[in-house]
Amino acid sequence: MSSPRSSLYRGLAEQPSASLPISASPARSTVPGGSTAAARKVAEVFSLAGIEIGGHRPWDLQVHDERFYPRLLAGGDLAAGESYMDGWWDAEALDELCTRVHRANLPALVGGWEMFWLAMKGRIFNRQRRSQAVEVARLHYNRGNDIYRAMLDLRMQYTCAYWKDATTLDQAQENKLRLICRKIELQPGMTVLDLGGGFGGLAHFMASEYGCRVVMYNISAAQVAHGRVWCKGLPVRIEQKDYREAARETQAFDRVVSVGLCEHIGQKNYRGFLELAHRLLIPGGLFLLHTIGGNESYTCTDAWIDKYIFPNGMTPSVAQLGKAMEGRWVVEDWHNFGPDYDTTLMAWWHNFDRAWPSLERKYGERFYRMWKYYLLGCAGGFRARRLQLWQLVLSKGDIPSYTPVR
Repeated sequence: MSSPRSSLYRGLAEQPSASLPISASPARSTVPGGSTAAARKVAEVFSLAGIEIGGHRPWDLQVHDERFYPRLLAGGDLAAGESYMDGWWDAEALDELCTRVHRANLPALVGGWEMFWLAMKGRIFNRQRRSQAVEVARLHYNRGNDIYRAMLDLRMQYTCAYWKDATTLDQAQENKLRLICRKIELQPGMTVLDLGGGFGGLAHFMASEYGCRVVMYNISAAQVAHGRVWCKGLPVRIEQKDYREAARETQAFDRVVSVGLCEHIGQKNYRGFLELAHRLLIPGGLFLLHTIGGNESYTCTDAWIDKYIFPNGMTPSVAQLGKAMEGRWVVEDWHNFGPDYDTTLMAWWHNFDRAWPSLERKYGERFYRMWKYYLLGCAGGFRARRLQLWQLVLSKGDIPSYTPVR
């Protein structure tokens, strides 16, 4: 898989060649385009994004099974991902193909029933209520720490890195951690509530580098186990609980942070989440919210992501967060560095692909194609500017001023 971002890994000495992926499957035969009405319709749709069926450019789509055409037209996003997992089609530069698909908004032109049903469920039901919150931990975050150790940086950061003045993933992720601490004006001895927490990297960083006491809430057993071992001996308490259970905390905190949790909270719960953070923050404190954001308001993610990667997930919009913050918070800073997530995802992909020979026996080829489609498809979404990465700094309006940090 060639990519203009193929040099961004953990370190310069760890760059693989720019040739095909290590585990590339044997070449498959390509089905000639235009042989059926469905094939002609699919070719017409992809041509709107400058993608040719059977073309010779890296982002052109190579079809190996002619059943792909009617399947895509009927099933949209879900069918596209599942047929890729089944090996029915390929693209040399999958990230570039996905970028063009997102820029042209092609998903709106095919399928639709799965997305319609998901959107209706999101409007009618609270798909992120506490009883369903464990689904994403079971399917995704508890899948296997060996995958994440192979893919992520040394601090196990599974959220967007900050690539300003950085040349490696390790540097960029440390930049992100320092940026967060600078934005919330962290000082030694402060207490911090970390809602979400991941593998415990931010909690470890704030405790070891700044001398803070941290309480972290995370529902993933695998991430909590890793975090507890890593933070042993530091003033860090990690609770394997839903973020809503932090309401039982008897103390208020100097600072509250939430990095990568908001994508799992859901629009019906934004208000409650932000009220919880407000209630647990001392007067004069700061709350940092780090989240993927969307350009439009939706009630679900796409059907393939919902089924295979992040069940019940959704990215908030400016309007949804603004409505939930109204009357509670003053927005001191709203920082968008979404293009950095493209770079981060490409670094994760290259690390994962390089490590695949050690993972292949356990996970198998279908998982490889699923994970590849996930990482490179998301990279395409950020590269096309359909997705953003926001860091918000919020106060109760009881501080005299705030100077944004970059």
